Amino acid sequence: MMRLVVDANELVAEAFRVRGQELIAHVALELLIAERAWGEAQHEIEQRLRAMVRHGRLTEATLTNFLAKTLALIDAHVAVVPPEAYAHWEGRARSRIPRDPDDWPTVAVALELDAGIWTNDGDFLGCGCPTWITQTLRSELG
Repeated sequence: MMRLVVDANELVAEAFRVRGQELIAHVALELLIAERAWGEAQHEIEQRLRAMVRHGRLTEATLTNFLAKTLALIDAHVAVVPPEAYAHWEGRARSRIPRDPDDWPTVAVALELDAGIWTNDGDFLGCGCPTWITQTLRSELG
């Protein structure tokens, strides 16, 4: 079992793709997300779906159904880690991701749980935790 902390941006991007949905539900993955990152992801998922409605790619009724299905998939396969579980890592996590300090909770959870990070964001490179991009993760899980 591979334990990975999911970057909010990666979760949002992959939640709408078949390949991403397959990874989110993959039995060989234990996925986690910092509570703060989860709040960001929920907001972005809804915003992207609302943009699809505005551009005529979804109807309002379809949005409600798609949102419910997407959140149910994530809820079933991604554990939300509360701040009290990783807050003591804040200083070290912030120092390890200086280009985007708002992402410190993701690094802190990875440090707390000795986990890798699933992301395509280069800001996580060099944070001291293994990082997995989607393409490599898919290849590894083959």
